[in-house]
Amino acid sequence: MANAQGTMNNLTFGNKQYQYYETICSGSPAGRMNDGRGFHGTSGVHTHMTNSRLTDPEVLELRFPVLLEDFHIREGSGGKGKWNAGDGTKRTIRFLEKMECAILSSHRNHPPQGLDGGGDGEVGSTKIRRKDGRVEVLKACDQTILDAGEAVIVTTPTPGGFGKA
Repeated sequence: MANAQGTMNNLTFGNKQYQYYETICSGSPAGRMNDGRGFHGTSGVHTHMTNSRLTDPEVLELRFPVLLEDFHIREGSGGKGKWNAGDGTKRTIRFLEKMECAILSSHRNHPPQGLDGGGDGEVGSTKIRRKDGRVEVLKACDQTILDAGEAVIVTTPTPGGFGKA
């Protein structure tokens, strides 16, 4: 198999009253089995953490002072090859109260690699959209404080493709 996203995109946020922790999925890499049959990756799944899922948007918004503005699969973002990798995701959470927010992630500078001639995936990013319109890019492992109305945007790195197309 080619490289997976190489991280779990651990996102935490909270204040004195609320605390939340999630891991944000990407896609699975493409590969080839021992008998020579190849396979495409799957989009929007975890490969580094199993037996977990994100909180349903309605539950997240009911229990925490946040709005899930966006969560979608980034079509075409996985590494290309004879067998394509699964696509990554993008998640935008807007805060309705002041919160501390932290990201623990990787593959922000170097993309996950393809294998046997397959293309590399894409790097991820974590951005903060401030109320005045500025967008700040966080480091792979970073933290900040967001005021009400500001948002965190997590774009997951994507896995590599397998085999020359």
